[in-house]
Amino acid sequence: MSDEIITRRGLMLGSLALMTSACTPAMPQAWGPIPYAFAAPPRVNPRYRRQQVPYDGSEPPGTLVVNTYERFLYAVEENGWATRYGLAVGEEGLTLKGRATIQRKEEWPSWRPSESMMKRKPHLLQYASGVPGGPDNPLGASALYLYRDGRDTLFRLHGTNEPWLIGQAVSNGCIRLTNEDVIDLYDRTPLGTMVLVI
Repeated sequence: MSDEIITRRGLMLGSLALMTSACTPAMPQAWGPIPYAFAAPPRVNPRYRRQQVPYDGSEPPGTLVVNTYERFLYAVEENGWATRYGLAVGEEGLTLKGRATIQRKEEWPSWRPSESMMKRKPHLLQYASGVPGGPDNPLGASALYLYRDGRDTLFRLHGTNEPWLIGQAVSNGCIRLTNEDVIDLYDRTPLGTMVLVI
């Protein structure tokens, strides 16, 4: 092969290097609408990657079904299908069960540990005044807030800056998705969406 011929592989690799170089900002300048997509986290077990799957549950299309045992969230669609997302769920005894509604959504949300979280885990006291939204925030790129009877349950469906924990029971009760997946879920989930956590 001649040195003067540009191969498709060389062009792709060169483009990838340029995209990851200093020519493009690594993070947005302001934490507003998410201006870029996250790459699929390489450390997530392939079993937990987002995919279209047959769905035979009884919940109507538009419902989100969180199966804490399986570690999957199903966005129920028409004609017996769902988009399935891998999750990290709450530690034993710290999960919300039953029905709730999405009544608030935020991109790059701020976070403050609850009083009960700080009591259980005193090392969280350092965050008592809160953590602003951004890549170091435990809520990740987006959050969908779960309410019951008009009251905030303090449980969220949110992103994570620890994608390697997807598939495990590790959180203080919230449902974690990769940042890539929570962006997808955020965009397709309107306020008022019903959520069933089993």
